[in-house]
Amino acid sequence: MRTEDFDFALPERLIAQAPMRPRDAARLLVVRPEGSEDRIVRDLPGLLGPGDVMVVNDTRVIPARLRGRRGEAAIEIMLNRAAEDGTWEALVRNARRLRPGDAIAIEGAPDLPCRVLAREGGTARLDFGPDPARLAAALEAAGEVPLPPYITRPEGPRPEDRADYQTVFARRPGAVAAPTASLHFTEDLLAALEARGVRRATVTLHVGAGTFLPLRAEDPRQHRLHAEWGEVTEEAAALINAARPAGGRILAIGTTALRLLETAARGEEDGVEDKLRPVRPWRGLTDIFLLPGHRFRAADLLMTNFHLPRSTLFMLVSAFAGTARMRAAYAHAIEQGYRFYSYGDGSLLFRNEDAVAGPGASEGKGTAA
Repeated sequence: MRTEDFDFALPERLIAQAPMRPRDAARLLVVRPEGSEDRIVRDLPGLLGPGDVMVVNDTRVIPARLRGRRGEAAIEIMLNRAAEDGTWEALVRNARRLRPGDAIAIEGAPDLPCRVLAREGGTARLDFGPDPARLAAALEAAGEVPLPPYITRPEGPRPEDRADYQTVFARRPGAVAAPTASLHFTEDLLAALEARGVRRATVTLHVGAGTFLPLRAEDPRQHRLHAEWGEVTEEAAALINAARPAGGRILAIGTTALRLLETAARGEEDGVEDKLRPVRPWRGLTDIFLLPGHRFRAADLLMTNFHLPRSTLFMLVSAFAGTARMRAAYAHAIEQGYRFYSYGDGSLLFRNEDAVAGPGASEGKGTAA
């Protein structure tokens, strides 16, 4: 397995720069074992059935990009993940100008303390003081929406991006990137799904800045994802686990929800049994990396956007639905002018039943709290 095996040519004109309005009018490519079908997101209730359980991520994107100065040096901070002690891991542009103990003056929030505790490469651990409410207020006042680099905003994020880059499920602040499959949902669509008898389980995975980082290793099995914090509550696990015995299916809305479900479904005997496993209540850090060869245990369907070539997420969907099937689906999407990436169109993928556990899986670690 090589990273180049997951490459494809994507015309730049297909990279969406704004969401569809209304959100559920976006196109939806349904990818089944027998072939693909062009639909729209609003058709989702008819593609599901009573008793199916939809698993959504309720993380809320924070305005995580801050600009500041250390002396004469301009510093750009992308918050990544909060530690248990209230400090933050961050990706920092111009990090070589920082040393432990340095103070950074944050533009637009002069009263916010920001001290460098440690630095390694382009990553730093930052202390914003003991009051998290003070940091939250500063982010609202001075922070920018952390849009992905392929969404072009020469003058910075637009005012509407604060709402556009937030999902209808967003409740728990902590993400620095949106779970973009959920951007397609509207209150009207949720009402139609509820009327159809589709139930909803809510989990949390705070998406980190590592989702924007390129995969540079020639062998993707050598790549390591940044750890992200997640939680599956007892209530969510019970609802998910009740679906299949009652004849329902589990639909993960987005790769974030799927990665968290797979983390929570793993056991000590991982890799020994192939049968589907229950999802356990779980809370902690996960860096699970799902590659072709992974045996999916927790979901039957995946709704997701169209991803970058050579990316960990295109590898994930190839693992879930089959590499050949996904290459064909993406070729069809490009030919038909589907819109790609965060603000783009969606796909509904049926799990590849031929997937088996083996050396192609590189699952990382899940550290329960």
